[in-house]
Amino acid sequence: MITKGISVKHLKLIGASLLIIGFAGCKDGTSASSDNSAQAVKISEINQSPDKADKFTYANYGDVRMTHLDLNLDVNFDRKVLDGIATIDFDRTDKTASELVLDTRKLKIESVEVFDGTDWTKSSYGLSSEDDLLGQALTIPLSSSTEKVRIDYETSPEAEGLQWLSPDQTAGKEHPYMFSQGQPIHARTMAPVQDTPAVRITYSATLRTPPELIALMSADQDPNTPRDGEYSFDMPQPIPAYLLAFAVGDIDFKAINDHIGVYSESYILEASAEEFSETPQMEVANAELYGPYRWGRYDLIVLPPSFPFGGMENPRLSFLTPTLVAGDKSLTNVVAHELAHSWSGNLVTNATWRDAWLNEGFTSYVENRVMEKLYGERRAVMEQALDMEGLKRDLGEASRPELTHLKMPENISHPDDAFTLVSYIKGANFLFFLEDRFGREHFDPFLKDYFDTYAFKSVTTEDFLNYMNDNLRNRFPDAVTDAEINAWVYGPGLPDTARDPKSDAFDQVSKIQGDWISGKLAAADINTSEWSTHEWLHFLNSMPDGLSGPQMNELDAAFNFTGTSNAETAYAWYMQAIKNNYEPANPAIKDFLMTVGRGKFIYRLYGALNDNGKADWAKDIYASARSGYHPIAQRRIDAILN
Repeated sequence: MITKGISVKHLKLIGASLLIIGFAGCKDGTSASSDNSAQAVKISEINQSPDKADKFTYANYGDVRMTHLDLNLDVNFDRKVLDGIATIDFDRTDKTASELVLDTRKLKIESVEVFDGTDWTKSSYGLSSEDDLLGQALTIPLSSSTEKVRIDYETSPEAEGLQWLSPDQTAGKEHPYMFSQGQPIHARTMAPVQDTPAVRITYSATLRTPPELIALMSADQDPNTPRDGEYSFDMPQPIPAYLLAFAVGDIDFKAINDHIGVYSESYILEASAEEFSETPQMEVANAELYGPYRWGRYDLIVLPPSFPFGGMENPRLSFLTPTLVAGDKSLTNVVAHELAHSWSGNLVTNATWRDAWLNEGFTSYVENRVMEKLYGERRAVMEQALDMEGLKRDLGEASRPELTHLKMPENISHPDDAFTLVSYIKGANFLFFLEDRFGREHFDPFLKDYFDTYAFKSVTTEDFLNYMNDNLRNRFPDAVTDAEINAWVYGPGLPDTARDPKSDAFDQVSKIQGDWISGKLAAADINTSEWSTHEWLHFLNSMPDGLSGPQMNELDAAFNFTGTSNAETAYAWYMQAIKNNYEPANPAIKDFLMTVGRGKFIYRLYGALNDNGKADWAKDIYASARSGYHPIAQRRIDAILN
């Protein structure tokens, strides 16, 4: 037991005789709708399936599997490192296994100890040569009596999974901020783990921070915890390592209901709570469709603008970009997406990143079903249509046909290759296809049973297809053919059996757009009072190439696109401005790139600048903006701009 107030540095001086044991805790910040059944599941049973052949891990998880991680860390803002001890429990699936192999990347290993049930003793260990993508394998020899291992380590200031913000980079300007991003293989930059979605662990943690800051994790936590510089966490449900998450800063909390609330810096807290006030209804809709929420609390945290994603589904604490706070709830489908991951992705997880569509395609499908249930078919179809536009663009830009398969090819070079709209939107449309063929009255209960059958397990594409054959196709053998399924899963592009979502609202927008382009209608005379963000995005994204300067000026004068506070609309407009060389938007484009870190926007904006004769200007902006971007974004934009 670690006593309150003792730092990790002091623990290191106490010596190997100190016993630090991490327990899979049993407390849970539950609500009336939560389900704690996961705590009764034995990790050894969950992890007994055969090796899933994940090429992006060194771990020998087919022989020895982590089951629990206990972290005891100092959050050191001066040095920009996490510094402390990781204690690892494991099961031997091969009783003769003589070593435990973990993933690390740029971790400084101080020492390793092993526990034989009575004493901790110093252990030898090995580190492989460093690979730029995978990092280093940490190999720890095991005797027949070894029950646990303990690793004294610290992270690197350049850890790709952590971003350290100075006070000037925060809204409050007084205190620093740190947050993590573990997906897909960045957990190994935060702790020595088996960094593969095939392995699920419970975890506990103690973090020590400057006393004026709050620490949060993707775990059970009390939103009313006082600021005292030491925080304890427990995640009793088994999760893959990529869902290990940290946030530390001057963060406040506002409840939405008894088990859902929002964390953020104070400047955006009230607006965020209002923007996401319908999250409880989303949870109810998910539960009615696919079974109870099984994670206890569900909170959201709005991170600083440098967060590189729209959202990240860290269990119990979804990470969100502030660009979602539009003031009209028009972008809350991202919240629906991250919440849906509590069923598809977090509860049932892809076993390898080749199977990423099992996470993202399922979640995009569930998201759309929830949006339909809450806001009606009209909005759901608009979102399907916008998604299809984006998917067709991504399919056309794919560097090779295999990257448009749902099941990614064996030779993908980076797990990021799996996170295109192919996994998200082609995956969702495969499920729409199945829903259409089997009927909702059969497909909904099948999907609910699938989530329940594989709850807290990791599966492959083939696991899903076999389950569908056994539990749905056997009942309705004429609904779909093998050839149709193979075309969706193992074939390129978009099969001709895909839905063609048609939005009446978008048809009206397209007619108005055509009338404006032909000169029949002035921009100032277009009635947009009832338009949602979705209509604006369709209007902008479907513009023909080669708009003239006067046309761009007319649109901007009528609708004030340049400098708009709606990030989605701003991005769509700035893409048009770059393509059409609309220079009045240049100062706003620069400001956008200097203040927004969401990859969805900035990667394509930098790419458009680079491809439209403005590479030097793009590099100048990037030179100023780079230090404020997340390390993941830095790597991606470095590649775009060489």
